[in-house]
Amino acid sequence: MQVTQQVVQLAAEGGIDGITDGIKPDWAVFGAIGTKAKIIVGVVMAGAVLFLLGSAIVGAVHIRVGNQQHNSMETKKGQTMVTSSLLGLFTVASMSTLFGIVYGFGI
Repeated sequence: MQVTQQVVQLAAEGGIDGITDGIKPDWAVFGAIGTKAKIIVGVVMAGAVLFLLGSAIVGAVHIRVGNQQHNSMETKKGQTMVTSSLLGLFTVASMSTLFGIVYGFGI
């Protein structure tokens, strides 16, 4: 209930910055890197996410074709592609958090 009230309040103020701040990665100890480096890392991560989403879509097509042709090898190939793509998406999306945890353990 409280989250809904916050979203309504943010929407009434007209600014989307408060909503998108929760989506942006928290750079924590890596905040000292320059703005250009953050942009480059963001572009590389966005490219990886798009590639992995495309790979998951291709895997879903393999599953569909394999089921239509009763080809279990094609279906298995599609399942492997979708699974590995989704695992890769999770890893890329949580990369800044993982780096922060590893850096914290190193201290």
